Amino acid sequence: MITVTDDSGSSQVTDAVIDELESLGRFLFQRLHLGPAVELGITLIDDEAMDQLHRDWLDLPGTTDVMSFPLDELRPGTAEEPVGEGTLGDVVISPEVAARQAAEAGHSFSDELALLTVHGMLHLLGHDHAETREREEMFALQKALLEDHLGRPAPQPTESTRAGSPLSQDGAGR
Repeated sequence: MITVTDDSGSSQVTDAVIDELESLGRFLFQRLHLGPAVELGITLIDDEAMDQLHRDWLDLPGTTDVMSFPLDELRPGTAEEPVGEGTLGDVVISPEVAARQAAEAGHSFSDELALLTVHGMLHLLGHDHAETREREEMFALQKALLEDHLGRPAPQPTESTRAGSPLSQDGAGR
């Protein structure tokens, strides 16, 4: 079950954006062999709330784009053995940061949200990019998933999703 919640107050987050995130979540569940009983929360929050999470969980000042909070430490399933149930965790995104990063990277707000959602979800599934090999693996999968979902080349990762930081293998998922 995928739940998308908008607590950001951002005028850029419309019903269509929420629908896109739900669709992306369903696509990722299918591709990563996660059953419909697996729970995932995607929450959009404002910069003030993200700054507080960043401080509370990583002891880092300032806002960030995405943070991931794994719960049951699930891993991707396979076609033969899909993950049937469990709580994957939460991906928390700042639309304000996403909008700035999209403008800097020259792609759409929607593309940036998709990039951050995939990035955060991969962290929930145990992927990391602290080491070169892990980074290459994670970013190759991230790119492939985005391209398959979008049906076109994936947006380029922003600086912050290329960098690393703690929690959930990245910055609480950044």
